[in-house]
Amino acid sequence: MNTETPISDSDTAKARLILEVRQGGVTDDTVLRAMESIPRPLFVPQAFQERSFENVALPIGRHQTVSQPVVVGLMTQALDLNDRMKVLEIGTGSGYQAAILSKLCRRLYTMERHPPLLEEAEARFRELRLTNVTAVLADGSMGWKEQAPFDRIMLTAAALDIPAQLVDQLAIGGIMVLPVGLDDSDQRLVKLTKTEDGAETEDLGGVRFVPLLPGVEPE
Repeated sequence: MNTETPISDSDTAKARLILEVRQGGVTDDTVLRAMESIPRPLFVPQAFQERSFENVALPIGRHQTVSQPVVVGLMTQALDLNDRMKVLEIGTGSGYQAAILSKLCRRLYTMERHPPLLEEAEARFRELRLTNVTAVLADGSMGWKEQAPFDRIMLTAAALDIPAQLVDQLAIGGIMVLPVGLDDSDQRLVKLTKTEDGAETEDLGGVRFVPLLPGVEPE
């Protein structure tokens, strides 16, 4: 009698995706385990469910996307997280990146400017029982001064330049990862480490993100 649990097509597709993410440069096992623990289909609209486990960005409405998994992994890995850290994410979107970050830090604060996206993301956080996530509808370009300083900051939208007000909200020794540049052909993923004397930056390669916009969208 065979008592083994059958492997589903979704399990196979998820394993294939995690392998692609690893081959794309995400070698941190804690990051890979966090990604494996979060069901990406939950964060993908019904019309794109069959592509949930593909290593591609997918539209989620409001001219926003859920990022390509390998980019999610690389950005998460660059933050060098541990479970004692307080993290700010700017651009909640579907909540996929936030859900992964929540598995790797003590407390995650996430900001979104589109009310429907935030409402849907918060419902997903509740469904997954992610109790260390605090989400708010706000202008993320200004950061969250009341909760600063943060050990880590991540932007999931491209800034024209590194926002000084966000650097101010980063703790000394803290890391910020963000796409910089508004031209799709010239966006770079930047890792900034704040020091006593200023900041050091590292170019992590080319990316494509929607632009970081000010203000809050109406309902």
